[in-house]
Amino acid sequence: MQSDNNIGLDYFEMMNRQKFNECDLDYSILERHKIMLKQLSVIGNSGLSVFDMFRQEHVFVSYNFDNLFGFDLNEAEKNGIDYFNSRVHPDDLVALMVNATKLWKVFYTLPAFERINYKLINEYRILNREEKYIRVIEQHQVLERDLHGNIWLALSIIDISPNQENYSGIKSQLLNYKTGTIYPFLSGDEKKAKENLLNLTRREIEVLQLVKEGFLSKEISDRLSISIHTVNTHRQRILEKLGVNNSMEAVSYGTGIGILT
Repeated sequence: MQSDNNIGLDYFEMMNRQKFNECDLDYSILERHKIMLKQLSVIGNSGLSVFDMFRQEHVFVSYNFDNLFGFDLNEAEKNGIDYFNSRVHPDDLVALMVNATKLWKVFYTLPAFERINYKLINEYRILNREEKYIRVIEQHQVLERDLHGNIWLALSIIDISPNQENYSGIKSQLLNYKTGTIYPFLSGDEKKAKENLLNLTRREIEVLQLVKEGFLSKEISDRLSISIHTVNTHRQRILEKLGVNNSMEAVSYGTGIGILT
């Protein structure tokens, strides 16, 4: 099993594959974004922050992190990313780094101009003012790229999750907000995810493969010589075992982890 230190090293190694030239970075752009983000934080109930990939530090944090989440903004300014990480549940922090590493691997396969079309959505736990863990939903998206297409400034929007019960680990998904396509990540609990995979029967994988190829339930029934009822039962069990909401998510999941061709 990979140690937490190795997970952290993998994460920073992937992030540092981007190479910046400071002369190409116009920080007046950041100042203009700050004006807009300050206004949004006044009228909204979301925590807003901007992370600078070149400096590897938060270069903007909205004032309402204090009121919403009980963050000490002086400590945040003094200790930067270490303070933010200290507020995340330790188990969730490791899982978030694992999924962020996967995200970087995906991004490096995309043309630079397409990377701005995606946002990463995470649900995880942070400490609030009462030193109790609460669930939050955080959206990450590209705010600015440099002249070479590197992700330079990343915007984070954090909200308190409406669901504070029955926590079963972090949830991460990558959303293409131009096409609406959702790409679920493996659960942050890798052991549980692998167990789920092992629970898929050979027939269920066959059904899921045919769903990916565009066959309808009646067509799958004919190809596999089973009833439509049996096909639909397989499809429902696939969703339950993979912990996804629909067939599109199941296909994305299965493709991403290599059980579908």
